[in-house]
Amino acid sequence: MTDSQYFDSTPTVASKRQQIELVLPDVYLELTTDSGVFSAGQVDKGTRYLLKDMPAIGSLPTPPTSVLDLGCGYGPIALTMAKRAAEAHVWGVDVNERALALAIENAAANGVAEKTTFASADDIDSEQRFDLIVSNPPIRIGKAALHEVLTVWLDRLTPNGRAWLVVQKHLGSDSLAEWMTMNGWATTRLASRKGFRILEVLARAEPEITA
Repeated sequence: MTDSQYFDSTPTVASKRQQIELVLPDVYLELTTDSGVFSAGQVDKGTRYLLKDMPAIGSLPTPPTSVLDLGCGYGPIALTMAKRAAEAHVWGVDVNERALALAIENAAANGVAEKTTFASADDIDSEQRFDLIVSNPPIRIGKAALHEVLTVWLDRLTPNGRAWLVVQKHLGSDSLAEWMTMNGWATTRLASRKGFRILEVLARAEPEITA
């Protein structure tokens, strides 16, 4: 199966469901996965690293009330954030319909269905803004497509919002950080381990309106 199938809206590979676990110091999730979705056999290393080493929600100036997982897959990041961010509603966005269905199923199984919404980009209100984006973004869709996706969603951060992203070094984390900073989203490397970077990206300032 090629990587491109992870980013198809309707994977053609035959279904092969399985159960996996995500065990973190503060969160335990039982997850149903399937063929045709990203990292079906286990929660991938980048996502695990992000969820273990990202800043604590309590470190933020104010608790987030709206959180986005961009490229949510079957939901490990979104569901973890739903457990951690007590005051937040969490949205998960993906193009893969099989992954979205799994995320909805997993939210119910882990008791956070009422705190989560999983949908394609077109099905989320264009006026919705997010205090926090937490994501293992879809780097393999290509640089131009990735830049387009990040532009759309980073510009939906609230004025004091931020994003925490995990990106592999050899897949261009440093050049991506430079591109985001050059385009107005101040980006800082928070952590680096085993070839992964955790980046913090701040909402870019809206242009001043002059008379």
